Amino acid sequence: MNIYDFKVKDNKGNEVDLGEYKGKVLLIVNTATGCGFTPQYDGLQDLYEKYNKDGFEILDFPCNQFLNQAPGSAEEIASFCTGRFGITFRQFAKIEVNGKNEEPLYKFLKSKKGGVFGKKIKWNFTKFLVNRDGEVVNRFAPTTTPEKIDAKVKEIL
Repeated sequence: MNIYDFKVKDNKGNEVDLGEYKGKVLLIVNTATGCGFTPQYDGLQDLYEKYNKDGFEILDFPCNQFLNQAPGSAEEIASFCTGRFGITFRQFAKIEVNGKNEEPLYKFLKSKKGGVFGKKIKWNFTKFLVNRDGEVVNRFAPTTTPEKIDAKVKEIL
């Protein structure tokens, strides 16, 4: 099993086959609109604009599991992100990243890169970097800003 075997829902409820991302470098992020790390959307958008033409994509998965910091509907979250941060990368449906209702994609990501907290996601804005072959190559803590991972993204592009 690899990343391309998964199907997820976009923020409009449509099923998306991750196979459509074959050959691209991916940054998969669980996000929240009311988190102290929410300003990272600026850095994520900058990374996206800088590297998208080279085959880089950001997959944004809002998550309300951490202190209810993403309480809005998919439409409200999208409106906030585009209006406040000018987000142009793809947003997906709100998911859970830990526990019995966790998104299967996240179970897979955590199995490949457990991080210092084992198989748990500690907080919003945990980031997984996936290379062009669909391999999960890095996991970054919520405190690691997009600017700090720029060189790693550039390296695997």
